[in-house]
Amino acid sequence: MTLPTPENSKSFLPLSYTTRSSIDLFRHTINNLIDGKDPRIAIVAGPCSIHDPASALEYAHRFKALAEKVKKHCFLVMRVYLEKPRTTTGWKGFIYDPELDGSGKIDQGILLSRKLLLDLAKMQVPVATEILDPFLLPYIEDLIAWGFIGARTSSSQIHRHLASSLVLPIGFKNTTDGSSESAIHAIEVARAPHQVLFIRDDGKVSYKQSEGNLNTHLVLRGGHNSTNYDPASLALICKKLKHSHIHSRVLVDCAHGNCQKQVFRQKEAFFSVLQQIEQGNKKILGMMLESHLEEGQQLLSEEPSSLRYGISITDPCIGWSMTEELVSSVAGGGLSSSSLASFSSYNA
Repeated sequence: MTLPTPENSKSFLPLSYTTRSSIDLFRHTINNLIDGKDPRIAIVAGPCSIHDPASALEYAHRFKALAEKVKKHCFLVMRVYLEKPRTTTGWKGFIYDPELDGSGKIDQGILLSRKLLLDLAKMQVPVATEILDPFLLPYIEDLIAWGFIGARTSSSQIHRHLASSLVLPIGFKNTTDGSSESAIHAIEVARAPHQVLFIRDDGKVSYKQSEGNLNTHLVLRGGHNSTNYDPASLALICKKLKHSHIHSRVLVDCAHGNCQKQVFRQKEAFFSVLQQIEQGNKKILGMMLESHLEEGQQLLSEEPSSLRYGISITDPCIGWSMTEELVSSVAGGGLSSSSLASFSSYNA
């Protein structure tokens, strides 16, 4: 099936000059956070994956109100992940299968995804997403404030070259085994110029000379058997970054390997990283949380209409009440030692 061109999709769902200016400002702010020029803590939070635009918009309304309350201390960016990498097989994300039934309909997925991103942009909610398929990026790139290259693709030279050609900040995650070397190499590659193939807005394949993307950084997400947000791990990784002449700050993903698949241990990771920031570690950019309206997860069944509202259908998420608690703790004067001690022993 032939897809509409990116140009057609953008014409059908256009980005206004005012909204474009807002996204440019979001990107500039994130770049300053990555470089340490903005002293606030960056917090990226939102569902593991988007499967229902209605619940995503409800989350965004709450998110925007919270962001306004904490803006002196934090800069909040919403996770809007429309593609999902799979270890083997499974639902590949809203942009691939918007009806959740295996029917595909990527043409609909592209337009529905662009509409959701446009609605969020109009709400002045900055958006972060994972960049997975380079063919799909031209349809939504203009609406993204912060891009991420996941643990399974940080080693991909195609994604590294793609990142070198983008005008938005990009975070590279460490690999699923917990190793940071591949992501560090990815940052080095992305910062250099390359000949890059890309899809033009008119749908034609072309190539260009990239300039290199200096607004690139490392994301720590732990590994299969261990976390990597503790002070010793961070110190070692920062030493490696310095050796590679990479001075951008590090974002800590509190989910995935850093919670060892126990969703509520995101709280433990969050508070540990916050304590390190409070103790003067200026190499930490902020934290990422997998968060939804309701806690937990549900399986995608053969009958999508039976799904419960506001609950993840991929990785389990913390609920909104915990999300609000964690983010508010940053703006409320930080974390007391007694609070940290109670969560250091927490075992979900």
